[in-house]
Amino acid sequence: MTAPATPVRRVDALVVGAGLSGLYMLHRFRGLGLDTVVLEAGSDIGGTWFWNRYPGARCDVESMEYSYSFSPELEQDWDWTEKYPTQPEILRYIHHVADRFGLHDGVRLETRVASAHYRDAEGRWTVTTEAGDRYDTEQLVMATGCLSTSKLPEIPGVERFAGRTFHTAHWPHEEVDFTGRRVAVIGTGSSGIQAIPLIAEQAADLTVFQRTANFSMPANNAPLSEQAQAERKRGYREHREAARTSGFGIPVPEATRSALEVDPTERHAQYESVWGRNLVGMLTSYTDSIVDPAANETAAEFVREKIRGIVDDPETAETLCPRDHPFGTKRPCLDSGYYATFNRETVHLVDLKKTPLTEITEHGVRTSEAEYAVDDIVFATGFDAMTGSLAAIDIRGRAGRPLADKWADGPVTHLGLQVAGFPNLYMITGPGSPSVLSNMMVSIEQHVDFVADTVAHAHTRGDTVVESTEEAEQGWTDHVREVGDYTLYPQADSWYMGSNVPGKPRVFMAYIGGVGAYRAHCEQLAADGYPGFAFSAR
Repeated sequence: MTAPATPVRRVDALVVGAGLSGLYMLHRFRGLGLDTVVLEAGSDIGGTWFWNRYPGARCDVESMEYSYSFSPELEQDWDWTEKYPTQPEILRYIHHVADRFGLHDGVRLETRVASAHYRDAEGRWTVTTEAGDRYDTEQLVMATGCLSTSKLPEIPGVERFAGRTFHTAHWPHEEVDFTGRRVAVIGTGSSGIQAIPLIAEQAADLTVFQRTANFSMPANNAPLSEQAQAERKRGYREHREAARTSGFGIPVPEATRSALEVDPTERHAQYESVWGRNLVGMLTSYTDSIVDPAANETAAEFVREKIRGIVDDPETAETLCPRDHPFGTKRPCLDSGYYATFNRETVHLVDLKKTPLTEITEHGVRTSEAEYAVDDIVFATGFDAMTGSLAAIDIRGRAGRPLADKWADGPVTHLGLQVAGFPNLYMITGPGSPSVLSNMMVSIEQHVDFVADTVAHAHTRGDTVVESTEEAEQGWTDHVREVGDYTLYPQADSWYMGSNVPGKPRVFMAYIGGVGAYRAHCEQLAADGYPGFAFSAR
């Protein structure tokens, strides 16, 4: 006897992902009166701040910047404890927001989406979960995050290792104790740089395997005083507006001069004044820092000087000095004692450029030169960024065309929001938008608001289908590439370029034209009646 077919739940809107973008999208859609459901693979809300709970996990944007601005009341009633918030504090904040706005009941947890297929005749999407549940929706929003699909290094033998293994993006909920153990950390991106100092405090012996030396700056984290919070809260409205019109979503003074036209002493003093202040200070000190190799080198060498001044052993210091990419073209990191950690006698650095990884063995990690016996391996090996979480779902648009086929040579989008041939499908901070080159909270809110306003505009017209045109998509994709090519970003092999994933097309996936310029462009499109978008009724 055949089992009965699973009933299909019909909704107005379906959102994939219950992180900061998915929850705000739920709030906005509910405000439009849309019956909305959010499907979340995790066992709790929080998105990246649910999954990433490794030692030292902390946001690299200040807490009072990395927070919602849509509700002035919310801004005033939440108090942060530190300059840079830890993962637990951000997760508490997310739960506070969900409680305050009654969002929990709109989220279905432990529900991973397997496919989303557009039905041309009805102008609607069929979304199927891995458990076989089906949803019929008009609007489909992918709030799946830019750094959600983790990856392991491309070396054999992981399954043979007899000890414990951890990935920074899938850390256990219970505390992990490294006391007295021999630990290997593979990867020195942001998560590795944050975790390594704390693991070193416990481990009997720590070996760090570095493929690419990264630029990192001190976070200089500290408790937030009541006075500092009260002062920011008094000026929050003006500060938020400055963030929305800035280059990176963080208000900083605008550069007016080239790094090469100022006296070296003055330039050094400028770098010293922004060192350890925030993530973008070094990049925004001069007009040509990210476009001129010689100007960029002045900032890069300043950071190298700092590394040499911190690390006692000259050879180790030199290995930690980045030389294979311009400063800022891989996301700069903020750390709490990262470089000083290598002054510990129990911490060792292995340069994988000189002795590449060859395999994981039963007892540890083997390079081309030696085998390192360890009890635990921590993989801080990053993500299939920007497109990985979308590629993990079987998304098919008009005439059943897979998104994977359309993006075979790299992502093409209109504004990083829509893809031609995939009506009513929206991406929050997708490829082709400022996203990872910005304070993500500023970009998330702007994208969610644009999606909600576009859907509301369509319904006011009596339309149910919104789709970017091929011409608008190609024009925007060309613009993203042209602006990117004007900078130094394409010179680096980074996850911005997809270079960390074998076989992935090498394309600069973010928009470097600036948060403010991008927002102004979107606002102008809306004011002009959404040219580049086709509206229709079904």
